[in-house]
Amino acid sequence: MVGWLQQMSSAWLLAFLLLALPTSVHAQTAPPAPQNGVVVRLSFTDQADLQRLVAHFDVWSVDHAAREATVWLTTAQLQQMQAQSRRITVDQAATDALYAAQRAATTAQNRNGIPGYPCYRTVEETYAAMAQLAADYPTLVRQVTLGQSWTWINSGGSAGYPIPGIVLTNQAITRTKPVFFLMAAIHAREYTTAESALRFAEHLVRGYGRDADATWLLDATEIHIVPQANPDGRKQAETGRLWRKNVAPLCPYEYDNYLNQGYGYGVDLNRNSSFKWAQCDGFNCSSAYACDVTYRGAAAASEPEVQALENYMRTVFVDARGPLDTDAAPADTPGLMISLHSYYPKILFPWGWTPTPAPNQQALQTLARKFGFYTRYAACQSGAEGCIYLTDGTTDDFAYGELGVAAYTFELGTSFFQACSTFEATVLTPTLASLTYAAKAAARPYLAPAGPEVINPTLSTGGAVATGQVVTLTVTADDSRFYSGGYGVEPTQTIQAVRYTIGQPAWITGTAAYPLAPVDGAFDAVSEQAYAVIDTGGWSSGRYLLLVEAQDANGVWGVPTAIFLEVGERRYFPFIAR
Repeated sequence: MVGWLQQMSSAWLLAFLLLALPTSVHAQTAPPAPQNGVVVRLSFTDQADLQRLVAHFDVWSVDHAAREATVWLTTAQLQQMQAQSRRITVDQAATDALYAAQRAATTAQNRNGIPGYPCYRTVEETYAAMAQLAADYPTLVRQVTLGQSWTWINSGGSAGYPIPGIVLTNQAITRTKPVFFLMAAIHAREYTTAESALRFAEHLVRGYGRDADATWLLDATEIHIVPQANPDGRKQAETGRLWRKNVAPLCPYEYDNYLNQGYGYGVDLNRNSSFKWAQCDGFNCSSAYACDVTYRGAAAASEPEVQALENYMRTVFVDARGPLDTDAAPADTPGLMISLHSYYPKILFPWGWTPTPAPNQQALQTLARKFGFYTRYAACQSGAEGCIYLTDGTTDDFAYGELGVAAYTFELGTSFFQACSTFEATVLTPTLASLTYAAKAAARPYLAPAGPEVINPTLSTGGAVATGQVVTLTVTADDSRFYSGGYGVEPTQTIQAVRYTIGQPAWITGTAAYPLAPVDGAFDAVSEQAYAVIDTGGWSSGRYLLLVEAQDANGVWGVPTAIFLEVGERRYFPFIAR
């Protein structure tokens, strides 16, 4: 980078930087030039051939059965492919949809949200919403700053963005808590991701004291959320560009061409992580060429955005894994990390850099299949043949590889510029449900997901009783709530026991637990109804959290599910002062 910059005339360099850098923290970039390309389905012969495509072209999804990849090609790239012995099918519908989406982003006049996509908040709106949550719920939300973007660093803070996060937890409860780290939008053009992360935060905080699961999760867990991991790039993508990377100006010779195609310059931040940077197992995974869409950067963790993310994860997670690739994290390791991406509906887990299974493969796979139950996305090891393709230098491989944290990539939805109607109707709700399960599992991610899930808790009195009244708690315990999408079958067991605790989960030392009995007289099926008769004699007036969990025949306790029981005359319990 330094060599070619030094050879440029100062006038050209100034013009280049004025184009490359946002003029202020709140500046909107100029509309993109007309795009010149097409979406195609492109044949590949084997894994090595697929990896060559992935390293140098914009591969959106892969159909391994048909040996076809969906790829965005510029006109020049299309001509290059036509000169090869490949089967090429132009996907005109996808091409037209992409252009329509980009036109919407450049012509719409909505006052709030990304132009043409009012359901997705801009970088500035996301930051304002995070600050507002902290102001409205100061005992549940605190703001943190992980670092700064490339533009901020290189402009001395006169342009670009900080990279903020929020930490959600009941700050009055000061014991050590398991950590769930959620990040989004490391790839700029993936509209659904930042909004999903932010809405998850709002769902939990606004549900505290009203929703039983949100309440116990914020009491017992620390949830760290970074909605905009690549803010410079996201500002470019908000204009409808297919911008994936950050904005480091590292593509000198094809700068104008790549802007016109929507790629932009920059480094692919999800190929720049320090773990297995440029170390794919036997294949080309990322590119060493600065103009390619998967350019990995000049060195491991060379980019300030990646440095910020990695350093932050090192502060909130304890390193639980040994130095060898074959070292497993201990089964009782707490902590969970998820990176939200789009699109290619799948739940992915390490390793990405090799088809060899990770040492904690079975446990990682089990939790992925649990997420799949909620999203109905296929769940597979990202680097395994037949899943997607191999990737090096990714954030989930870093979290698991360096720190031993159970780590995942969620690929949400069916489009980079997902229509708001589709996002609201089909993507958001299952995403929030799977993230809620992730928060529940953060204390024991390598153990609890193999256990049964408790659903449909009910109280015979509707949730409110007079002091001394007897109430019956009824639940369903189910050990079969998994979905792999064709990537194997998760083993299930019969239910062995069900228990409830009051106020906090059973995994906290010293918590008393009380049994539930089988409704049909015996625990002998994969799904069972269970009940407990609770005598509230001697209970003080107030609202109580009842947390219920079930155990399977292998002795594994699943995650808790909670319900409120209100005792006495009081009908509202002020969990938080606004």
